[in-house]
Amino acid sequence: MIIIILFLVLFVSLALHLSYLVRYIQTRNQELLQKYILTTICNVFLSGALIFVALYKPDQIQRIKFPLMMWLLNGFIMVLMFLSQMVIARRIYQRSKMPENYHYNFFGKKVLHPGVVKPTEVAAFFASIPLFLFTGAYFIAKLIRFFI
Repeated sequence: MIIIILFLVLFVSLALHLSYLVRYIQTRNQELLQKYILTTICNVFLSGALIFVALYKPDQIQRIKFPLMMWLLNGFIMVLMFLSQMVIARRIYQRSKMPENYHYNFFGKKVLHPGVVKPTEVAAFFASIPLFLFTGAYFIAKLIRFFI
């Protein structure tokens, strides 16, 4: 059981690690760089702990139910992708309501300016759709199979 928890914590730590790296590159914030370095150190120690357990207690590794772990990881990725899509959609919606981002045309219709939607947000939104669909399909299929 401790192995599964270590694997899941390592996976979450790697996800945070990538998130801090991307956000640091975008903003050049020193706090994000420190978090990136901290997650690097955590990842090294977690990987070391997993290697130690694998070398000295290989029966622990053999008892891991990898299909269960894959199901949990796919569920986590699915939720993460869905939340990222919701955050992007909410940001775009909030910007579309700001008066500096639209004007009214001759017929009284609201016309949004191109700055409402940023190209990186569009790319992130559409890049996350296939990952969300693949992981969601696997997660839901396994969930339905579990109950049938």
